[in-house]
Amino acid sequence: MTIRTARQDRGQHFRPRMHCFKKLEAIVVEMQDQKSGVKGSEQKLNVSTIPHVISKDVIAWIANKMKSTAETLVFGTMLVAYGYIYPLQNHKKLVMCNDASLYRFQTPYFWPAQKWVAEDSDYAHYNHLHELLNHKWDFIVMQATEQYAGKERKKPDRVVFDCQERAYWIVNRPPRRTHSAMDVGPERLIDPNTDENIFFQQAIMRSKVKSSVSLGLVKYITTYKNHDPFLAPCLPSNPWLSDNDSYWNLNMRVDAPTKMRVERWSFSFFELLSDLRGRDDFKVFLKKEFENLAFWEAAEELKWGTASSMSTKAETIFRTFLAPGAPRWINIDGRTMGLTVKGLDHPHRYVLEAAQTHVFLLMKKDTFFRYLKSPVYKEMQKKALNPEPHNFQSQLDQNAQNRSAGIHPIILWQQEEEEKAKAAAAAAPIDVKAMMSKIDRKK
Repeated sequence: MTIRTARQDRGQHFRPRMHCFKKLEAIVVEMQDQKSGVKGSEQKLNVSTIPHVISKDVIAWIANKMKSTAETLVFGTMLVAYGYIYPLQNHKKLVMCNDASLYRFQTPYFWPAQKWVAEDSDYAHYNHLHELLNHKWDFIVMQATEQYAGKERKKPDRVVFDCQERAYWIVNRPPRRTHSAMDVGPERLIDPNTDENIFFQQAIMRSKVKSSVSLGLVKYITTYKNHDPFLAPCLPSNPWLSDNDSYWNLNMRVDAPTKMRVERWSFSFFELLSDLRGRDDFKVFLKKEFENLAFWEAAEELKWGTASSMSTKAETIFRTFLAPGAPRWINIDGRTMGLTVKGLDHPHRYVLEAAQTHVFLLMKKDTFFRYLKSPVYKEMQKKALNPEPHNFQSQLDQNAQNRSAGIHPIILWQQEEEEKAKAAAAAAPIDVKAMMSKIDRKK
């Protein structure tokens, strides 16, 4: 590991917390006192025996020191997060756990108050440094020699050294999208040279979807863009906007559908079967192969029909399409036929699912493409209508002409008041004496 001098502006990041670091260091030094500090012991980690290992004793020592147990784990986690204590097992979890986890005190060489910051070159791989950092190559060779000499150390010493260095890097170079106790303010987010911003810039340029999936989406959008009401207007008009129901009438089960509707049949076999008018045209093409489509429709009726008629429909379908010598027998493989016949002993909604899927795939892979090339479909394309867009301006002019003249609100109010007075007079009882007295006075 290389010790570098601090950058010119990085030292000020530590000044506001230097007083906190000094207090933490004083407590850590007190914790390592041989008489009153935390007692360490040798512990086995995998195969190696690691000296001066601490565990739950550090939590008890902090509780005794602070005379309280409420903030013990919080304070211990602070010591781990700042790198004064490092874990030996779970290196990425910089927290103090109240269990059998093993920790060690970090060497003062790696304490944050040293005011030095590790450069990116310290974390790089040596095989790339000769090209990138040619002016530092002599020093890098010296560092490599020191690392090679470290292999001659005893295995426990090497494990301790690796844990110390790993803990240092996790504190000073935390994984992306993780919080670090060493971060101060928004500097790390606004600095364009930081690893985080470089990572997000590369992530924006990196493709998140496979090319095959992207091409499929592009093909789907290109195919359906003229049939999407958000991207293209409805012909002749949107009935919800124009109050004209021509669009609905043209898309019913009519003899001559629109060109857009016939074009949609060619997109997929599912689109063809979803349109009842397209299904009728497909039946005309099938003729001799009509049994396959009839079986598919019967299976759909069974799937979406009432529960009370399920057994009767299943038996009828079996006698019509599946039984030996059936009048409209369909050709499916033996395995699918066996599963279907076995399931018909206890019929349910999806008992014909396997046979229906088999027939659907046969029509989709073979019959559908022959239909698109057939004279039946080409003739339907010629007969298809191409409605003109609806003229909104003429409709608005016609509505204005048919609009009757309105009545002034004051006149309406006067009429309402007169009607109320007449109704009150008609409902009130007549006083004969009062009426006679009024008549006498007039005389």
